[in-house]
This record gives sequence, C-alpha cells and structure tokens, in this order.
Amino acid sequence: MAKQGQSSNQGLDGLTAAANDAAKAVAGKGLPPLHLWNPPFCGDLDMRIAADGTWFYMGTPIGRPALVRLFSTIVKREGDKYFLVTPVEKVGIRVDDAPFLAVEMVKEEHADGRRLRFRTNVDDWVDCDSAHRLRFEMSRDGGLTPYLHVRADLWAKVTRALYYDLVDMGEERMIDGRPMFGVESAGEFFPMADAEQVRAAL
Repeated sequence: MAKQGQSSNQGLDGLTAAANDAAKAVAGKGLPPLHLWNPPFCGDLDMRIAADGTWFYMGTPIGRPALVRLFSTIVKREGDKYFLVTPVEKVGIRVDDAPFLAVEMVKEEHADGRRLRFRTNVDDWVDCDSAHRLRFEMSRDGGLTPYLHVRADLWAKVTRALYYDLVDMGEERMIDGRPMFGVESAGEFFPMADAEQVRAAL
C-alpha cells in the first residue's frame, strides 16, 4: 500500500479488491463491521472527498459511482482524520468538509408526526431521528450549514436547496427558556438558531 505522500494504481487496486472482499462477506447483512477491524496503518492515499461530495484520486475525479459507493462503506473517522479501512489495511484520506452529501429529502407523515428521510450522494437513505440528528453550524458567509448524522462519527452536509426546504417547514419553540427556530422530525426538535435572530434576518 502507498506510504505517506505516495500513491500508485497498485495501491488503489489492492484497496478496491480488499473492499470488494469485505462487501461480499457481509452481502445482504448491512455495512462492513469497521469497528471490529484493527488493521495496520499503511500510510496516506492521494484520495480526497471534496466539499461537493466528489471523490478524487491523484487529482482526478473517480467517475465510477459503484466504486465511490464501495469506498463509502469503508470510511472511518478517528478524531479529525478520515481513513478507508479493510480487514488488512488502513489508509488515510482527505475530507474537505463532510464525507457525505444529503441530496434529497422526503417528508413522510406517520402516527407520531412528521418524519424526514434523506438520501445521500451514495444512495444511502437516513431517517432523521434521535439517532440521526440534524445539527446546524455557522458558515463563513454568516449563514447556517446543516449536517445530518449518518453513522458512527460520519456526517452528511445538507445541500443548500434542502436547507431552504428545512427553513420553510421550520417553527419556533421554547428550548431551555429561549425561543429557538428549528425543525421537527420523528418526534425530535432540531434547533437551527435563536428565533430572535431569525426574525431579524427576515
């Protein structure tokens, strides 16, 4: 496998083969059990996930959606660093913002109220609930950027178009004695910002 600062097609091919083997081993049983694997660190791979969700290898976009999907199942985060992990190796990759992008939202009505479901850029569907929360961070332009918890310590950045949809369905609620503006899903309320600031911005 490629060491720090080095990359090779052989390294990528080896990683792809190992990821394929892992996928076959859990076929029909969900995602690979990354938390059970403790392979040696084999250096950094020249692979990057851009802020718009595009995967790059050696500066070139990976044009095969199936390969991106495969690699997305073996992404692991440790602290502020990201890795691709198989049973036999762990390589570092760069992530500009979040490893996933939430690109579609469906609003469903259930007996317990509204439930929001999000599709990521690698075709995972995630229900927004107490286990998969929305969080909102201040962006450099002064606005808010929403993120959806996907799994483990991995998040999806919600697209700007979907953010506007969330704002449209938002409401005010008192949280710890403060009026907050946010959105509800699956019985959980996810605050976006102080309601007074939101009213002032409108």
